[in-house]
Amino acid sequence: MNGKFIAYYRVSTAQQGKSGLGLEAQQSAVKGYLNGGNGEFLGEFTEVESGKRKDRPQLNAALAMCKKLKATLIIAKLERLARNLHFISGLMEAHINFVAVDMPTANRLTVHILAAVAEEEARAISARTKVALASAKDRGVRLGTYASVLSVRNSQEAVTRAHDLKNTVSSLHAAGFVTVRSLACELNKQGIRTAQNRKWHPTTVHRMLKRLQTQSVL
Repeated sequence: MNGKFIAYYRVSTAQQGKSGLGLEAQQSAVKGYLNGGNGEFLGEFTEVESGKRKDRPQLNAALAMCKKLKATLIIAKLERLARNLHFISGLMEAHINFVAVDMPTANRLTVHILAAVAEEEARAISARTKVALASAKDRGVRLGTYASVLSVRNSQEAVTRAHDLKNTVSSLHAAGFVTVRSLACELNKQGIRTAQNRKWHPTTVHRMLKRLQTQSVL
């Protein structure tokens, strides 16, 4: 493969990012693919994220560098990222060339099709959830039980998000952002969202800091 290339990798949790689980395989696939040609490898970006994260700062950085250096974005597996509408829309809007090691013939038409499929799947899942809840209500099931389960899940996601942002929070503290208000403003300024894809407020920052302290991850 000839040309300039910048790699983008994605791992699902902070633990995977630290251990290299999945990351090493992606790096090996990309470098093995490029070694088959005269491609110039300019850099790599790794996204460590939980399943519900919407912001992709490392992807945005990779796309910006590709645009600046007129390079091609290379990823190990298109299949995993293809179901991510944020990845797809970001790729299309940036007008960046890309190549996927597991699907090297994929092109912009492929990405458009995958985006349409992902959007339809999301719509279908939402519709099925509404039908299931309505059916449960008709059977006399107390939907408060579902709400409790949802609350537990949201709490777990908030803990995971706090872990993900540990280094970011430490860096901001070192840079002088020590109050919850200043931290909230800076996180929002950087485009970093909460586990529920919302803007930060002093109260949500306070809760995140308490989770970090409780989990002893600061």
